[in-house]
Amino acid sequence: MASDESGFAALSRTVVSYAAELIAGVERRVVGEEKMRTARGNAWAAICADRARAQARADMDAMVAVLAAQPRRRNAGSDAAGSSPLSSVSPAALATSR
Repeated sequence: MASDESGFAALSRTVVSYAAELIAGVERRVVGEEKMRTARGNAWAAICADRARAQARADMDAMVAVLAAQPRRRNAGSDAAGSSPLSSVSPAALATSR
């Protein structure tokens, strides 16, 4: 029985191998040899994506550093940060003005 199983496994591997070669051949003809995805091409694309992410991160860090270095501006004439002209108006006055 063990020889039957190994024969079946060998036949299965052979069929899968031929199917993979057929699919790769069809892809080469449809897409073209120069546009075939390869491990080297995938690795280069991953390196480029990593570099782009690192550059974007560095740009964001530089922007945050510039913003953090600037002095904070406050509204002229107000004591509390974030206060607005509407903060002193009662909720009833807001409801009637709408």
